[in-house]
Amino acid sequence: MKSISLVWQILIGLLLGILVGWYFNVNPTHQVWVSTEILKPLGDIFINMMKMVVVPIVLCCMILGIAGGGDNKSFGKMGAGSLLYFFTITSLAIVWGLLLANFFQPGVGTDISGMAHSAVVLHTDTNKGALQIIKNIVPENIVVALYEGKLLSILFFAILFGLALNKIPEEKSQPVIRVLQGISDALFKLVSLVMAYAPIGVFGMIGATVATFGFSSLLPLLKLIGVVYLALALFAIFVLGAVCLYIRENLFHLIKYFKDELILAFSTGASAAVMPQLMQKLENYGVPRRIVSFVVPMGYAFNLDGASIFLGVATIFVAQLYGIDLTISQQALLVVTMVLTSKGAAGVPGFAILILSATLATAGLPLEGVALIAGIFRIIESGTTTLNVLGNAIAPLVVAKWKTKRLESFNTVPEN
Repeated sequence: MKSISLVWQILIGLLLGILVGWYFNVNPTHQVWVSTEILKPLGDIFINMMKMVVVPIVLCCMILGIAGGGDNKSFGKMGAGSLLYFFTITSLAIVWGLLLANFFQPGVGTDISGMAHSAVVLHTDTNKGALQIIKNIVPENIVVALYEGKLLSILFFAILFGLALNKIPEEKSQPVIRVLQGISDALFKLVSLVMAYAPIGVFGMIGATVATFGFSSLLPLLKLIGVVYLALALFAIFVLGAVCLYIRENLFHLIKYFKDELILAFSTGASAAVMPQLMQKLENYGVPRRIVSFVVPMGYAFNLDGASIFLGVATIFVAQLYGIDLTISQQALLVVTMVLTSKGAAGVPGFAILILSATLATAGLPLEGVALIAGIFRIIESGTTTLNVLGNAIAPLVVAKWKTKRLESFNTVPEN
């Protein structure tokens, strides 16, 4: 297998998973046992291993991204610029999803009789104010936050800890920074070991999906799948393509450069599976380590382009499915709601379903529509995760370009 590149191993695992899943779907004698006892555990092992390394990587990289430069003022400008970019792009993604869903109307004419899948248990609390949301971000115990994988809470702690390191004398902060850098380097080596298992994990995940739902269950919802994928492709070409032109990069060149990470993201549906490799490749591309260490983990919490498009399309789909007309003002309010509820969903397969349920509850739309989408979400998730990863590959390039421009502007100021 050493002579076959990892990306080809993953593609082989993907195709074999589809074939095995299809076989057990049309020959269902042992389908349940094979899916629950073999295929799904194989996929879950891979996702668990990636979660095992991604959380400490996020913590170390975020702290190093802030403390590594030793300048809180510089971090503040970089953080403000990054958040401005993230919120702008994700807002555009949500609007883009709403526009295409209104134009193609995927929920109109769809017969929902006989399409119900297993019930989805939804836990939503739509009465949270801004201060309550902030309170939930602040961790009572960072160890518990790390254990539960609460990305926003981890980022909150890492930012404060990095700022605190910048406040103490260098002779005291440098030993801590060197230890964190050593841990970070070791974790990246660990990722390369975990990735050797990726083809088996992909085989298990896609095999379990096809074996459980088959291809026939997708037919009534093909229009929704088609609109989501069309929206994802057009957003990548026109919006992210325009961003690339602004920073003087070629979108298709970047797609080719990050193709291994994009294929893995598509195969697994988990953006956490590619974050370490993505960061390493960005550094190899020439993006300063401090920018990569800060922007990529932050982007995983705030820059979810694919998930944002899905929220826009799926919300309109459910409204159309039940014959509910949403006014322009109601859809404008939805944009604000989705921008706030879509943050912090990074790296968790299927989490967008819970975000969608919260959005539907806020808009007063039937939550039963989520159960229909949940059955085919694994197919959609491959596309949304891929766009999330592409967006987070481009974001550090944008921030690096802004910082370069500021330096050039400073260096060209005429002397008195």
